[in-house]
Amino acid sequence: MQDEAAIVVEHDAGVATVTMNRPDRHNAFDDTLIAELTGILRDLAADDGVRVVVLAGRGKSFSAGADLNWMRRMAGYTREQNEADALALAELMETLDGLAKPTIARVHGAAFGGGVGLVACCDIAVAADAATFCLSEVKLGLIPAAISPYVVKAMGEQQARRYFVTAERFDAAEARRVGLIHEHVPAEGLDERIHEFLRQMRGNGPEAMAASKDLARAVGRAPVDDTMIRDTARRIAAIRVGAEGQEGISAFLEKRKPSWLEG
Repeated sequence: MQDEAAIVVEHDAGVATVTMNRPDRHNAFDDTLIAELTGILRDLAADDGVRVVVLAGRGKSFSAGADLNWMRRMAGYTREQNEADALALAELMETLDGLAKPTIARVHGAAFGGGVGLVACCDIAVAADAATFCLSEVKLGLIPAAISPYVVKAMGEQQARRYFVTAERFDAAEARRVGLIHEHVPAEGLDERIHEFLRQMRGNGPEAMAASKDLARAVGRAPVDDTMIRDTARRIAAIRVGAEGQEGISAFLEKRKPSWLEG
């Protein structure tokens, strides 16, 4: 790894591991890191060789939220400048949440403020037992606005209302209880558990995983009505007649591996 790079991307057999690399600042955000991470995620979304994205942090923390120097600069911004700055963070969260590749958050140490937002935007979140979480914005007289759509989606409104207003720190067991993460494991088993997820997903159709992810987002955020029912019917019909769906069904019937597993 190059210490001078704020973000390091490593590729291995279809898996892109994106590591925030500011350990001296606990991988805290500033406008430069936000722009760079957004650009990297967009590039990975367009890369057909990438099947899964793992998001991690180097050092003691996953991400401690906003960088203090960045916050000092924002304090002197006009309202219009602050709005533009906030939109950049919102675009990062939207890009990660809507990425057309499965995403896994590898959480260790502290995940505070915007770090919680990154966790909430990933499809799978696995934390070390000793990880800690905090929505700390109100301690500074602020609110977790840009990350709120994704945190509320993950935790539910009632849990978010509690942690938004108390700024309590909570552990990995509580994070799992409220739905922010899926699992927590001993720190020494964190990478192995993530590799188990990767092994599982390598057997799945890449296009089907992207479509399934989009399906979950669409169904989870809309009422069950005629529009949704027709939309789900259109989605499965499109997949069935598509090249990957045809290949997957043929491979199953012919008792062979599908093309995406060849080699």
